[in-house]
Amino acid sequence: MWRDFPERLCAAAGCRGLVYSLPGYGRSTTRAAEEAWGLDFMHRQAHELLPALLRALGVDAERDRPWLFGHSDGGSIALLYAAAFPRAVGGAVVLAPHIVVEDLSVDSIRKARLAYLHADLRDRLARYHDDPDSAFWGWNDIWLHPPFREWSIEAEIEAIRCPLLAVQGVDDEYGTLEQIRGNARRVPQTQLLELERCGHSPHRDQPQALIEATRRFIHP
Repeated sequence: MWRDFPERLCAAAGCRGLVYSLPGYGRSTTRAAEEAWGLDFMHRQAHELLPALLRALGVDAERDRPWLFGHSDGGSIALLYAAAFPRAVGGAVVLAPHIVVEDLSVDSIRKARLAYLHADLRDRLARYHDDPDSAFWGWNDIWLHPPFREWSIEAEIEAIRCPLLAVQGVDDEYGTLEQIRGNARRVPQTQLLELERCGHSPHRDQPQALIEATRRFIHP
């Protein structure tokens, strides 16, 4: 779904890129039908899966200090990783991250559920995921699970010490600007980028502005 954006970003920033899909997404291993994501699914991705992936690929994170670039749940995972492993990250760019669950998010996720069941959303996702049901229901079910309404990483992200660029579209249908502004209050070194004419996916709606901002952030 990212098309050529990662390649364009890496070319502009003059860096190598490692792009991966979370389990259940894209061409990654699909989620078993009976497997439900837990309330801590983003914590597990940040604390267990990403470190294991880097080790398996021979990346010494404390020596190489990779920069992270994540979107939506992936942005939250990047924040959690940076907080948990402050010596193993050089910096992070997070697009539309979630630090709390907002009513707007839940309402939009309910609408996505209806579109998946009764419109063409499943067909559209099937172009990008080996198992669209695995990708969609893992995410949709946990976000609409009532106890998840209390999920928050506000306190945890205060441990982040690396440079941070937090980006969000002004017209984001899945979160308000309070998500990145709240991030900046808790992580003082955060730079904010609020993009006009942009929804939940800045890499799709404002790719060139995002690429240029990221380049300047990495190479001030």
